[in-house]
Amino acid sequence: MSLWYWFCDVLPIEMLRWDFMKNALLALLLMAPLFGLMSTMIVTGRMSFFSDALGHSAFTGIAIGAICGMSAPTWAAVLFSVAFALIFSYVRNRSNQAADTLIGVFSSTAVALGIFIGTIGGGSFTKYNKYLIGDILSVTPAEIGLLALVLLAVLIFWVLCANRLALTAIHPQLASSRGIPVALSQTLFTAAIAVVVTLSISSVGLLILNSLMVLPGASARNVSKNLRQYHGFSVLFALLAGIGGLTVSYYLGCSAGAAISLILALIFAVTFAMRKGNA
Repeated sequence: MSLWYWFCDVLPIEMLRWDFMKNALLALLLMAPLFGLMSTMIVTGRMSFFSDALGHSAFTGIAIGAICGMSAPTWAAVLFSVAFALIFSYVRNRSNQAADTLIGVFSSTAVALGIFIGTIGGGSFTKYNKYLIGDILSVTPAEIGLLALVLLAVLIFWVLCANRLALTAIHPQLASSRGIPVALSQTLFTAAIAVVVTLSISSVGLLILNSLMVLPGASARNVSKNLRQYHGFSVLFALLAGIGGLTVSYYLGCSAGAAISLILALIFAVTFAMRKGNA
């Protein structure tokens, strides 16, 4: 971290005079590639609402961890979200229900369970508000280190499995005929989404987390001509929105997560106009 602080001090940027802004920027530089990569497969696999459902399950995990007296309820959220993702994958692979129907069932159940646990014994729900809105400015060096490890793991996973995941998302039957373990690939991907969503919820907030998992990929899809551009543009848009949103939040005193989401929405509008113009 000392090297990062030194680098930020060299830059003639006012907002980087503060350590919490340096931490926030580094966290966003790590989260943006995660959002960008995951977003491409979420959009391709038509799982846009699944990340939202996982956010609800993460909230339930946090409530369970708090009730159990855990000093770091995020770990309970990670475990609960991964379990939630695995159960969802199991049910989806053995059900003839549409994916959006199953996502609705799991999402509503997770929300109800989280509220139920959080309010047992007349408990106040307001103590969980920080997870609904998020605060990237409160990210700690330990959390940044964890994000770096997750990013490394996702990059390795992506290098090894990106083509298989793409084929599985586009045409599961063809992927299966070529010997690709479709169920295993989908399960690993949903578990990866669960970890990324859970670790990001306290920084960007549950209410807008889904937009960050969907908009980079949706925007990239508007202007990409091949799979490499699709992934590259998605990561680029996430990085631009992350840096831009943090800058806007510093000068306007608004929520960084909301600013990032709005910039991503603007990028989507611009890329959509470009797509229509080229049609």
